[in-house]
Amino acid sequence: MKQFSWPDPPKQTAFPIAGAGYPFIIAAAFVTGVFALLGLVLPAVAGLLAAGAICWFFRDPDRVTPNKTGALVSPADGKVIKVETIEQNSFTEEKCIKISIFMSVFNVHVNRVPYAGKVTDVCYYPGKFFSANLDKASKNNEHNAVFIETETGHSICFVQIAGLIARRIICGLQQGDIVERGQRFGIICLGSRLDVYLPADTDIIVSVGDKVKAGASILGGLS
Repeated sequence: MKQFSWPDPPKQTAFPIAGAGYPFIIAAAFVTGVFALLGLVLPAVAGLLAAGAICWFFRDPDRVTPNKTGALVSPADGKVIKVETIEQNSFTEEKCIKISIFMSVFNVHVNRVPYAGKVTDVCYYPGKFFSANLDKASKNNEHNAVFIETETGHSICFVQIAGLIARRIICGLQQGDIVERGQRFGIICLGSRLDVYLPADTDIIVSVGDKVKAGASILGGLS
């Protein structure tokens, strides 16, 4: 068995960019071009820098995913800000482990599936836009929850949460989809957060403060 695999076909470009970023990049490039044609040097330079920053934000690097049996991979790049066992929550009916990952504006914001299985439901909730690193963001902020049932019968939920600046959640999954571990499934525009709800007997190997990468870092393993 191979140690790693490509969950998505590698993109044939040196600097992959998420599709959601192209409208913003084109708009910035157009404005920059107008400034340049008008001879407005400083605005043109500022526009060029803005276009570069947008390209950097929407970068979408290819990732290889570990093939370790039972491994749960991170659905997001960022910093682990919470690992806790909770008795009750809005997404599962049983006691579970919750892992929260905060994505700053400097992180890659493309999200990936933490474990292979079948999508049983996708639920979008309109809400507020508190800072994503606050506890109340999980419940009160705009969010999109994806529920998966694995081949072994485990139920997993991962939730894309909008932040103070993030105003757009994109999810390409639908009920009934069969997904692979590490597969791209969406993106949250600008700083945000992703929560994962796992079975209570999951063997967690990450701690608060750890830096993780979507599709590549292992959060723990299903028993």
